[in-house]
Amino acid sequence: MSKEILYVVDAVSNEKNLEPEEIFEAVEIAIATASRKKYNMEWDIRVDIDRETGDYDTFRRWTILDDEDPEFESPERQILKSYADERKLGLEVGDTFEEEIESITFGRITAQIAKQVIMQKVRNAERRKIADAFADQVGQLVLGTVKRVDRRGITIDLGENSDALIPRDMMIPREIARTGERMRGILQEIKDDGNKGPQMIVSRIDDNFLVELVKLEVPEIGQELIDIMGAARDPGSRSKIAVRANIPNIDPVGACVGMRGSRIQTVTNELNNERVDIIPWEEDIATFVINAMQPAEVLSIVIDEDKRSMDIGVDEEMLAQAIGKGGQNVRLASQLTGWTLNVMSEDEAEKKGQSEQNMLVTLFAEKLDVDTEVASILVEEGFASLDEVAYVPSEEFLKIEEFEEELVEELKSRAQNALLALALTGEGGKPADDLLEMKGMNNALAQLLASKGICSMEDLAEQSTDELIDIDGIDDEEQAAKLIMTAREPWFAEAKQQEKEAANKSAEASTSKA
Repeated sequence: MSKEILYVVDAVSNEKNLEPEEIFEAVEIAIATASRKKYNMEWDIRVDIDRETGDYDTFRRWTILDDEDPEFESPERQILKSYADERKLGLEVGDTFEEEIESITFGRITAQIAKQVIMQKVRNAERRKIADAFADQVGQLVLGTVKRVDRRGITIDLGENSDALIPRDMMIPREIARTGERMRGILQEIKDDGNKGPQMIVSRIDDNFLVELVKLEVPEIGQELIDIMGAARDPGSRSKIAVRANIPNIDPVGACVGMRGSRIQTVTNELNNERVDIIPWEEDIATFVINAMQPAEVLSIVIDEDKRSMDIGVDEEMLAQAIGKGGQNVRLASQLTGWTLNVMSEDEAEKKGQSEQNMLVTLFAEKLDVDTEVASILVEEGFASLDEVAYVPSEEFLKIEEFEEELVEELKSRAQNALLALALTGEGGKPADDLLEMKGMNNALAQLLASKGICSMEDLAEQSTDELIDIDGIDDEEQAAKLIMTAREPWFAEAKQQEKEAANKSAEASTSKA
């Protein structure tokens, strides 16, 4: 039988263009599989073939585990360290103990198993070769023909005997694919799970798919006359893409739309009639956000640079259009610009802005010991915290028409003293990041709370509604209650986790007793 193995290795190696070592490994796997069928399928069996003579030996193997190791599940494959010590095997935890067993004959069944293993290796080798050829195309557009559609997704033929899979979750929703039609996508990755060999994964929902399709239809982009600055998609429904012209004579939006919409229509057809909005990119972020909110008309905008968020006011009648179905319009605009956008009616925006201003006026009036007129001027000029009043250069203050040098120095001195007093009393006066980033919080409110010693979410969570209402500038009981409950959410999450862990321990104990 030893010569038969050598013959098989030599013949298959030449026929399938594989290294002899790969065939030897396949035959070893085949003999080991057949041996488990004879002895016990739970056994761990290793076969060692002599590459010169073709003779082979068979070994049963166990892994040495620590006596307390929870991974000890199969005595057919594992040995505890104490047992190994009793037998004086001289092995440590993690070592492998082998015992030679009688080898089976390399017969018809073994040859069939070997053939299956070898054919799988051949397929894997061919896949790997194809995958290597496509490795430099990851992230790029690929074009193929629909080969079949099944529960896994769409298999497309990329040519030269190479297939790629568009998984179900990477297909455009409600898209219907027909065998033989041509289909594009972005080569997302080349996945190798080690068993079936490399598998090329293509996506049709990636933002970059839209970008590459537009590049394909707009030659000005390839000529670097126009740049694509970003894209955001709700696959199969709507998308936004931002473009910028590199020379003043070109209209980037018109170039991408094309004559009578011909260019963008081609892209839309490829995306299963997904609506594509072309947005002119602007360096000024406020202007860019206004463009991104199209077709809604923005009436007012308030920027919070620390939280990278904006409050956008629109006409009451345009509110639904600005938000979009299921929040689609504002969500895509947020993704495109990279800013959190809060859309509200103009009246709501005005009320919110006025509320924030009132809070800051209250803070400045109290801590700087000035009248509301001076405090209002500070707020109107953009001062949002005691730190800014204390440490902004005097030259910035003197630009304010109503302020003279003597008043500026006095305000800075009072702000510094107020900060020092807050630090000495342990109240700190500076809001923590978690408070600033908390849902429903704004800079003015955070500054006001911090001035009262409520500097973090933990501090806020410990407050009562009555205590918050007592703070000048907060007179909305519903808002106070909502803020406190938001701050307490981490408490509820922790309690829920503890309950879950307790339930799991109880279930484990019940199972153990059973």
